[in-house]
Amino acid sequence: MPEDQSSVLESLTQYAPFDLLPEESRPPLARDVRRIDVGEGQVLFHESDPLDGLYIVESGALDIESSNSDLVSQRGPGDIMGERGLLRDGRAMLTARVTQPGSLLVVPADRFHELIETVPAFADWFGRSTPARPTEEGPYATGLTALQVSDLMSRQAVTCARDSTVRDVACLMREHGISSVMVMEEGELCGIVTVHDLTNRVLAEGLDGSVPVHRIMTPDPMTITPERTGLDALMALADHGINHLPVAARGRILGMIGKTDLFRQQATTASHMVAEVVQAETATQMAAVMERVPELLAQLVSAGTRHAAITRRITDITDAITRRLLVLAEETFGPPPVPYLWLACGSQGRREQTGISDQDNCLILDDGAKPEHDAYFAKLAQFVSDGLDTCGFIYCPGDMMATNPRWRQPRRVWREYFAKWIAEPDEEAQMLASVMFDLRPISGDTRLFGNLQAETLEMARRNSIFVAHMVSNSLKHTPPLNLFRGFALIRSGEHKNMVDLKHSGVVPVVDLARVYALRGSIEAANTRERLEAAQEAGLMSDAGARDLIDAYDLIAETRLRHQAQQIRAGKKPDNFMAPGQLSELERNHLRDAFMVIKTMQSAVGQGRGIMG
Repeated sequence: MPEDQSSVLESLTQYAPFDLLPEESRPPLARDVRRIDVGEGQVLFHESDPLDGLYIVESGALDIESSNSDLVSQRGPGDIMGERGLLRDGRAMLTARVTQPGSLLVVPADRFHELIETVPAFADWFGRSTPARPTEEGPYATGLTALQVSDLMSRQAVTCARDSTVRDVACLMREHGISSVMVMEEGELCGIVTVHDLTNRVLAEGLDGSVPVHRIMTPDPMTITPERTGLDALMALADHGINHLPVAARGRILGMIGKTDLFRQQATTASHMVAEVVQAETATQMAAVMERVPELLAQLVSAGTRHAAITRRITDITDAITRRLLVLAEETFGPPPVPYLWLACGSQGRREQTGISDQDNCLILDDGAKPEHDAYFAKLAQFVSDGLDTCGFIYCPGDMMATNPRWRQPRRVWREYFAKWIAEPDEEAQMLASVMFDLRPISGDTRLFGNLQAETLEMARRNSIFVAHMVSNSLKHTPPLNLFRGFALIRSGEHKNMVDLKHSGVVPVVDLARVYALRGSIEAANTRERLEAAQEAGLMSDAGARDLIDAYDLIAETRLRHQAQQIRAGKKPDNFMAPGQLSELERNHLRDAFMVIKTMQSAVGQGRGIMG
């Protein structure tokens, strides 16, 4: 094939799911896929436009907008656009607008559908494996190929005896808020009774509540094992015309899975949740969406999604809530007197949220702002902050919020803040700079931040004293290793004999990445993106960068798996894990990851960790 098409194919197969394609599928694809360049402000497609194909972002960035121009999400390198429309009716479901120039790869629509039909792994990735026969539940199959029954089932195995009365069963259903009960005889499953049975076999037949349940139950119900996929369960329900399946393994009843569980999974996707947020009229409605985030996290972990993609999706929901609250605030208080920009810092700023946390935000106002304008922005900030609190993002203990007049200032004042912190890097300045270097615009006039960020980074990079203070600050959180390379566990309190995967694992890498970003004037806020940019800029050796990125990935994914296990067990997720929960191999890998971080901290502290 021509050299240019060969390079296009090579680039395409670096991205999932095209890396799954067998060799025989690649040459035909290479002839059809093309690379296009896009410029800032260009609309790739409008909502309802016919789609030319599937778009894969090579470089640049795009905003995905709703019909009323609300920002739904953002797309960057490696992201895919257009698949939902192609799998539906061939038309775009949202609008894609270019915000940073770059290049895209385009797979024609007919070639995309051919791959869906002929490459099972490709079809599974998009969650569109075709059921044995068409059913009205077909659309709910999305994503169910990646999840097991054990991830989706209700673990509340409510049972009754064979001679229980219909009234007894109805009371059980009311007490537990369920629609089916399993009937047992001598420890074995012998039947199932549903609300549908009570309606059609009791009330419609004029029977009373004293009828024994074995007279109206469905005897010898089929079961499903927990390791089967959600799609297997969906197909079984559809093929047999039933709504519930008991889950059993080795003769033991584990729970129940039904259409409701599968429908709820469909609703628990980041895109669906963002769409709900965009339509919400109150913070209470948005809070109801946020309640499903733990379930989303657990399902994404179960599906094998990488940590960066999980935290990005969760942060997208937080961003959508923030933007929607700002829209509602302007509807309440009227248009702003001068342009403004709302920014997030902390984990939201870095797009690294794992769930509910405190809020860290600020406002940059246009330099035309007058003192009398602050009353408007104070009300706007309070409205948004209160809404975020309603959604579970508690008020920042350090008052790092736009409700604080200090963090609600014109652009010229922010320039003065940054200049002072860099010139006089005391302890507070280090802390504030660490937070503010993670700033990311959420909504408003982004021109208020662009030059300010680049200017501040360059000013900070040139100040050796400030850099030294930031390096010192980055060494305050140390990996939990003792002198003999064993785990240094928490010695007392609620989390005794555990390790803190956040402050002793993730945070040290976040701090190191911030130092690399400072030294290289790297504008990315995301930790992994900072490390990759630092490697590309030669600030770290290739080997050191690969080791640190691998260590960060392992710790971050261990943390998410730990939280997912807690969520599935009905517990509130946290960052504290007992190493004994891991296998010996996993513990060794985790120790190695901590050792990499400790080594890199030592190198940076001695001035050897940053090259160039």
